[in-house]
Amino acid sequence: MPAGVNWIPYLKFVSASMISMFLGSQVIHNYYKPDMTLPVDLSGADSTQTDVENSSR
Repeated sequence: MPAGVNWIPYLKFVSASMISMFLGSQVIHNYYKPDMTLPVDLSGADSTQTDVENSSR
C-alpha cells in the first residue's frame, strides 16, 4: 500500500475522505441552490442552424 500503510487504515481514510467530499458538495449545492431548469425558448438554435445552411450554399 502507499507509504507502508495497511489496508484497513487506508480504506478508512479513503472512505472518510470520499464521504466528506460528497457531504461538502451537497451542503454547498443546497446553500447556493443553482437554477437547474432548461430554457423553454429554443427557437434561436433553429435560426442559427438555418443561417449556417444558407451561407454554405
